[in-house]
Amino acid sequence: MKNELIMACQASTGQKVVVLVDEYDKPILDNIEDLAVAQQMREGLKDLYAVLKTQDANLRFVFMTGVTKFSKVSLFSGLNQLKDISLSPRFATICGYTQTDLETTFAEPLAGVDWAKLKQWYNGYNFLGDSVYNPYDILLFLSEDHSYRNYWFETGSPSFLIKLFQQQRYFLPDLASIRVGEEILDSFDVERINPITLLYQSGYLTIDHSYRDAMEELGFVLKVPNREVQSALHVHLISGYANLQEQSKTLRESLFAAIPWRNFTNNDLPETEGYYASVLYAFFASLNATIIPEDISSHGQADLTVMLGDYIYVMEIKRDDAVEYQTQQPSPALEQIRSRGYADKYQASGKTVLELGLIFNSHARNLVQMDWQ
Repeated sequence: MKNELIMACQASTGQKVVVLVDEYDKPILDNIEDLAVAQQMREGLKDLYAVLKTQDANLRFVFMTGVTKFSKVSLFSGLNQLKDISLSPRFATICGYTQTDLETTFAEPLAGVDWAKLKQWYNGYNFLGDSVYNPYDILLFLSEDHSYRNYWFETGSPSFLIKLFQQQRYFLPDLASIRVGEEILDSFDVERINPITLLYQSGYLTIDHSYRDAMEELGFVLKVPNREVQSALHVHLISGYANLQEQSKTLRESLFAAIPWRNFTNNDLPETEGYYASVLYAFFASLNATIIPEDISSHGQADLTVMLGDYIYVMEIKRDDAVEYQTQQPSPALEQIRSRGYADKYQASGKTVLELGLIFNSHARNLVQMDWQ
């Protein structure tokens, strides 16, 4: 059918045909949780796009867009002349509004806006050029009388991403500092899904800056683009990791008691201190706190340091395997913080510093002891 359509257009106009394909990967992504169906969709699309190769003589230009970047081998083996512009500085601003765009084209409807606040909420996407605003957000911001909301995330929930993080037992504090090579951002395939690749390609992470390593290979430091993405993503993470819907509940009574343990009965994820650190990270990140995982001092490293308002919380996490947990005094978690001076470097910060020892029990599946000073 596609062959006939291209040939008919060329014959009727006497000119070569331009083909525009939006969301070329949508049939695969719509079925990404069912590997067999996703593979079937991929094979069907591969045959479809192979038609473009056979029609090369009748084509002037082909432009394709999509959320993810599939490898040429997996999807475009028959279409080898594609040029990827995803990380071309020349096209870095093609998918968003620049600051100049807003201050000129949108100057009248954005009159009186707090530029710093608008940028904090909706700017930050970077593709090796000027950072850009999400155009969808800006248009809805205008239509809703300059109301700051999570417009993009209201269109859908990254449920598959959350499941992928859980399945691969991803250590959430690693999201605070991500360095990747070009190959991580370069391609995606349904059989080997890297959660960082999917986070980047779907817009939850973006490039902070690039660098050259010791071998002169190109590398990237990634970040969450802006406040909208940060707050909404971390709310989804804490909901997915701990099944916590109401942040007003107390940490001790609700956060860990709500963990959906049946989701992890086939792996050892809940048996590690890292899992509890991941839940805490997601919780405090959803509050827009500043978080330092594995906070290094001269005598070791605290599991987490959280800065929220006028308070700094230095935390140590311990896991206990006792069938019947008995409160320990002194708390080994709190004692480690105190004996190694994890909080010393913050004492002159002018903020209230709290040392917090947390003990989790694998049988109780909850926080069983919390001590602080």
